[in-house]
Amino acid sequence: MEKVNISIPEGFLLLGFSDRPLLEIILFIFVSIFYVLTLLGNATIMLVSHLDVRLHTPMYFFLTNLSFLDISFTTSIVPQLLVNLWGPEKTISHAGCVVQFYISHWLGATECVLLAVMSYDRYVAVCQPLYYTIIMNSWVCWGLASTAWLGGLSTSLLGSTLTVQLPLCGHNHIDHFFCEMPLIMQLACVDTSLNEVEMYVASFIFVVLPLGLILVSYSQIVRAVLRIKSTEGRYKAFNTCSSHLVVVFLFYGSIIFMYLQPAKNSSHEQGKFVALFYTVVTPMLNPLIYTLRNKDVKGALKQLVVGSGCGPGRKQGVIFEV
Repeated sequence: MEKVNISIPEGFLLLGFSDRPLLEIILFIFVSIFYVLTLLGNATIMLVSHLDVRLHTPMYFFLTNLSFLDISFTTSIVPQLLVNLWGPEKTISHAGCVVQFYISHWLGATECVLLAVMSYDRYVAVCQPLYYTIIMNSWVCWGLASTAWLGGLSTSLLGSTLTVQLPLCGHNHIDHFFCEMPLIMQLACVDTSLNEVEMYVASFIFVVLPLGLILVSYSQIVRAVLRIKSTEGRYKAFNTCSSHLVVVFLFYGSIIFMYLQPAKNSSHEQGKFVALFYTVVTPMLNPLIYTLRNKDVKGALKQLVVGSGCGPGRKQGVIFEV
């Protein structure tokens, strides 16, 4: 049997947008701006949710988790992207590539579950308002958030570890702007059937099932809203869910467009721009969506800007401290 020359490359070459030098300059400017806005916007959401006692509720507890997740996810990709866009050097170390797809896989799976958890929170708020504080108590909220984070970590450890063990035979060119598990699998010089099966199972558990739970939750929410007789009541009920629904649409819309369209209709170059959207643009939009459509957050931001503190009498209605 002929022996295969198995070796591990010292680093990888991220081709990204290197065939379009002018586009790289434009992308560097826009990605830099979006990254700063992502850090400022999500950090602001976390800060006001912590400082304003009116926001010490399950909804803002999960929103704080989402903001921290968005900061972590975009930070795992954007700094290396900016380095590659800025100059001729397009490389990333082997260790850096491994860390990048471990973390991005972890946080991507976590966001899928966290968005499903947030939809369940909205379902309880609209469909079971009298029992909301009982059902969504602090123990339940911490448990659901921990499930999202630990679930994402577990699938990342399994899938990424299987990918790391693949022999790459010296291949080190990645036609993308960040290290992604399917792209690393394409560089392998051995059969990757086991990795593909694990990836499909993980996709079903962490993408399809959470999306199904979100759709079920919102179908029940729609039924409950339609039973409300007053127009004002319907508007209030819908307004509590609209921001989360927009975030779900942006996140899952990108995933479906990226991974679930027929292969013959897909374009690799198009895929890069879709990936750029959900790794750079969406984390920046999330705090804007929640801020612009939420009176509580806007009120907390105004108080933060003018420097007024929270009075002791406003502790009423606090469910738990974040």
